Amino acid sequence: MAAADTAASMDGPFEMAPAAWMMLDGAGVVVGWTPAAEHLLGYPSAEVLGRPAAVLLATPEDAAGAADIAGRAWQGPGWSGSVTARHRDGHQVDLGLRISAVAEADGDRRWLVTATDLAGAPTWGHQVIEGFLTRSPLGMAVLDPQMRYLWLNDTLERFGGVPREQRLGRRPSEVLSPSYTEPLERMMRQVLATGEAVTNYEYQGHTRDGGRLRAFSSSFFRLEDSDGRVLGVYYQVMDVTDRWRAERRLALLNEAGARIGTTLDVQRTAQELAETAVPQVADFITVDLLSAVLHGDEPATGPAEMRGQLRRAAQLSVHEGCPESVVAIGDPIGAPEPAPYERCVADGEAFRGVVDPDSPSPGWMARDPARAEKVREHGLHAGMWMPMRVGGKLLGVVTFARSVNPEPFEEEDQQLAQELVARAAVAVDNARRYTREHALALALQQSLLPREVCSGTAVEVASRYLPAAGVQGGVGGDWFDVIPLSGARVALVVGDVVGHGINAAATMGRLRTAVRTLADMDLPPDELLAHLDDLVIRLTEEQDPSVATALLGSTCLYVVYDPLTRVCAMARAGHPPPAVVEPDGTVCFPELPAGPPLGLGAMPFEAAEVELPEGSLLALYTDGLLASTGEDVDERMSRFGRALAGPDLPLDRLCSRVIDSMLDGPQEDDVALLLARTRGLAAHQVASWDLPADPAVVGNARAMVGRQLAEWDLDELGMTTELVVSELVTNAIRHATGPIRLRLIRQAALICEVWDGSNTSPRLRHARTTDEGGRGLFLVAQLTRRWGTRYTSGGKLIWAEQDLPGPLPTLD
Repeated sequence: MAAADTAASMDGPFEMAPAAWMMLDGAGVVVGWTPAAEHLLGYPSAEVLGRPAAVLLATPEDAAGAADIAGRAWQGPGWSGSVTARHRDGHQVDLGLRISAVAEADGDRRWLVTATDLAGAPTWGHQVIEGFLTRSPLGMAVLDPQMRYLWLNDTLERFGGVPREQRLGRRPSEVLSPSYTEPLERMMRQVLATGEAVTNYEYQGHTRDGGRLRAFSSSFFRLEDSDGRVLGVYYQVMDVTDRWRAERRLALLNEAGARIGTTLDVQRTAQELAETAVPQVADFITVDLLSAVLHGDEPATGPAEMRGQLRRAAQLSVHEGCPESVVAIGDPIGAPEPAPYERCVADGEAFRGVVDPDSPSPGWMARDPARAEKVREHGLHAGMWMPMRVGGKLLGVVTFARSVNPEPFEEEDQQLAQELVARAAVAVDNARRYTREHALALALQQSLLPREVCSGTAVEVASRYLPAAGVQGGVGGDWFDVIPLSGARVALVVGDVVGHGINAAATMGRLRTAVRTLADMDLPPDELLAHLDDLVIRLTEEQDPSVATALLGSTCLYVVYDPLTRVCAMARAGHPPPAVVEPDGTVCFPELPAGPPLGLGAMPFEAAEVELPEGSLLALYTDGLLASTGEDVDERMSRFGRALAGPDLPLDRLCSRVIDSMLDGPQEDDVALLLARTRGLAAHQVASWDLPADPAVVGNARAMVGRQLAEWDLDELGMTTELVVSELVTNAIRHATGPIRLRLIRQAALICEVWDGSNTSPRLRHARTTDEGGRGLFLVAQLTRRWGTRYTSGGKLIWAEQDLPGPLPTLD
């Protein structure tokens, strides 16, 4: 740097005062004199060198004390102070001195004196400090012990929005908003009392001029003099609004991520958005969705198709009951076409604005007086309208409004609202898809479950099916059935397929169909489950993994009740045992061999038989009824038993009682419940004869049947029944081994049974015109409603059913 540049750089507010140097010997005689000293005091070196330095001092007192100063400078690190010197032209100069002792090699002492002109000392310090205090970006103030303003800088004046002259001599709470000055004054009193500083105390507040809500960070310090007396309190304030808003926005978005979409219910998800945004973003919010979205359907893509399709899905206000709203949950919006709702639908763009129902320029509110009146009544002054979109599809419109909060919506409010709505849109679309899938699965399941449970006269039945609440994937595969069997018997079935959704519902339908098919073969319960297990194993080998998973591990309970013997034969494949309630109220869970779930093929199935008194209650159910987070299985089964053994109620009401007792809240799994109250057949409803294996007995059999039908007032069926009995008894005599048993049962139908000791299966065939026989079963099939074969432990039984003519006769 050039010399001129150096000089220029030193010519500024931070330039130090020039220093003059001189050297004195041990006697105080000047032995060294610099040009700076000559400039300071005006003496050339020729007039000063060799003379005592004391002659330069203006007063005799300073000269007399020179020896003492020299002694102290020699004994210590030096001496600093001020003296008055006389300039060569006669005026006095106040000097600041720094005297340092210097030791010579020969042991003599000298002193190096540095002198500066105190009057010429720079004045930049006060000016710079004053500028720093008044123009600092930090707000600063000094208050007296009574917390009255003594001084404040420009920045603090701007922060508060109150002029300096209105503050000085007054307390903060007297001129600023008490909402945040009262806690500030408490902090100041604490600092004045304890002397402990408080730093980084954050608070929010509005300025008196009605500006936006701002955030500040303050620190407080007690002021004391050199004797420790309390002079007041100093505090400084930093505007941290940008940081506070960023943190607030991040916290709200984190909250939204955890709070919105906790369920798969469209309306609940919309309400979660409203609960997240009020009052952090707005004082009043509405979420209006397209009708198709609420029903789980794909929304329309064209504005014309969507116009007028918005319905209120959720709303929330800082005022209880949302008095600002003119629309109830579930109702159509019904706003006129220029309304912001319609604009969002048509343009798909977000916008914000001032809400002024009394604006001189006519707008949509002029055509909607009901909404305009609500706006006036509740002071709504700012609004934002956000389209809820996902994947290019419009789901609805979200409206944000402010009334209590005086600030208008700004760009960052709109950005925050858009992020919240975008997150909610994904959750709403997921819920919409789930609603659609759930509805399809439920419709499929309902179509596969029995529309009406037809039990005949053997049992009285009632049922309940409850799909799981809010389970991902839709309804499950719980199912039940009541299947009429031959011989007035009835089969009761309940099963549970693994998983939820369409696959589970379809698998349930396949298993129910398979059970019905196997039941028509009149197989014992254990054999039926064995065949069903084989079928499941074959199906899993043919299906893709998603379907195979639903098949493997499915459970089933199969019960056959015979009203003639009042015996229940039952077997289960990994399913909970049934509950049995006897007429006296005794409840038990029969010890039924568990058996493995279907599709494992590991162990055989075992059947058990239980004889039931007439009027006993059988309860078949799925494990969702016993599921609970607070009780173990034994406790739940005890509660189940108490609910079943309650007052003697109609079965439909008893179903409701059991469900209400067992389900304390939304269940996590599907629940199927099937109740059956048993009936028995009276002795006069059954007629049985043992016949020898002799062709001559066929005529006697026809005669006995005719007499029995006459006794039952069923003469109209006499000819047909005698022909059926003749054919079945003749076949048994010709093709089987004795003995032969003939039985008639009068129930909902007239049942004719012929039992023989052979296991040979009869076969229906068309006889040729030249054949002398072979038409018996063909005639039976033509004359009766249905017929079939049932195998027993000692032979087989061929049965045929006929409809009764007219209403069932009284059995009393």
